[in-house]
Amino acid sequence: MAKRYWNINLEEMLEAGVHFGHGTRKWNPRMAPYISAKRKGIHITNLTRTARFLSEACDLVFDAASKGKQFLIVGTKNKAADSVARAAIRARCHYVKKNGSVFRDLRTEQKTGGLNRLPKRDAAMLKRQLSHLQTYLGGIKYMTRLPDIVIIVDQQEEYTALRECITLGIPTICLIDTNSDPDLADISIPANDDAIASIRLILNKLVVAICEGRSSYIRNP
Repeated sequence: MAKRYWNINLEEMLEAGVHFGHGTRKWNPRMAPYISAKRKGIHITNLTRTARFLSEACDLVFDAASKGKQFLIVGTKNKAADSVARAAIRARCHYVKKNGSVFRDLRTEQKTGGLNRLPKRDAAMLKRQLSHLQTYLGGIKYMTRLPDIVIIVDQQEEYTALRECITLGIPTICLIDTNSDPDLADISIPANDDAIASIRLILNKLVVAICEGRSSYIRNP
């Protein structure tokens, strides 16, 4: 896999607050190699390492996209959800920004005609719930097979999704903060997973790489 230049700028990451970790009492010792300092009770992430792993992740998704591979982006917490949806739509990826267990139950009821057997008031309420959930889960309604790579925003929040990917053998790229385990994902990108600007910056770099890879695939199918 050839290395490319992705315009990953340390100053830009500083401005986005990518370097701010969690409080020093709330950390995973395995993150020690990715932490450069402590400041006012919080850990500071080593942005040189962030840039290195982000660059590796960009190379990976570019290579995959240039071969027509499919991606799923997962980020369900409020601070990440909108950025996840925008990034996925821009890169033509599948995405999940809310938990979908209730969604599956409602879809089953709708497909089997269960809603038609309910009182009108109850059916109307369930249909409103279905519409609301579709807003969040619409990003996977056209996914007909398992994705080739899953991008996860916040390892702690999406731990179940990460474990499922590991079980299924799906490669993962994970945005991890100082309270995470860097050894679980195939590529872990140490970064602030609470600041919207930080999440958006990381996703934007990955999206650019995916889009360039897709363009290469279209030109050389």
